[in-house]
Amino acid sequence: MMRNYKIIVAYDGTDYAGWQVQPTRLSVAQQLQNTFSEVFHRPLILRGVSRTDAGVHALGQVAVFKTDLNIDPQVMLHAWSARLPLTISIRNIDVVSPDFNPHAHILEKIYHYHFFATRPLPFVQRYGWHIYRPVDLALLHDCLQTFVGTHDFRSFCTGDEHENTIRTIHRITLSWAPDYQAYRISVHGPKFLRYMIRRIVGASLYVACKTHLSPSILLKALDEKNPEQLFPTAPAKGLMLYQVIYHKE
Repeated sequence: MMRNYKIIVAYDGTDYAGWQVQPTRLSVAQQLQNTFSEVFHRPLILRGVSRTDAGVHALGQVAVFKTDLNIDPQVMLHAWSARLPLTISIRNIDVVSPDFNPHAHILEKIYHYHFFATRPLPFVQRYGWHIYRPVDLALLHDCLQTFVGTHDFRSFCTGDEHENTIRTIHRITLSWAPDYQAYRISVHGPKFLRYMIRRIVGASLYVACKTHLSPSILLKALDEKNPEQLFPTAPAKGLMLYQVIYHKE
């Protein structure tokens, strides 16, 4: 009998071509699937809740899969994890209902973006963006608040989207992350467009490093609904999928 499993995965995305399986480059999902097949001699197809891009990290990626392998989830976790590279860690495995959909009933996804105001230590440099110019933190906070609420984010995505580009951001906070010796931007919302968070962060930091600009330039960009903006896109390495919260949890 087929059982439906939910896993929570953490990974360092530096050396992977994102989460999604790629035809020519190794992805996180492909590594997980390959390792599962090696350990349990069964094929596996994972469905992840977020298609994180190349270089993006995760602490709380959620994925589901079906298999006829009927063993205790903890036994599965230990056997599978033991063969994974140290850049990927399965944090939890649960049996869930056959109709569980990782994309349904999401209350919010929480992403963290880290940036360094001074040269980072070698141990953490691959997890944040080093900003070389002074950052006005009060101005950065005001810039980030520009994006809170429901807006058309067509100006802050890849530009290739054919779908509705209206999204809702519940809140954005700015804090100090002592473990990283970095500033942390936390973005909360149920659904995001590709590059949306990185473009919001890049644009906000751009303005916060310029003494002659104000958040009004970001409002103007939102109103234009044109992805051909001149703001920088924040590097992928600073972004992490921190947690996915479901209504039923």
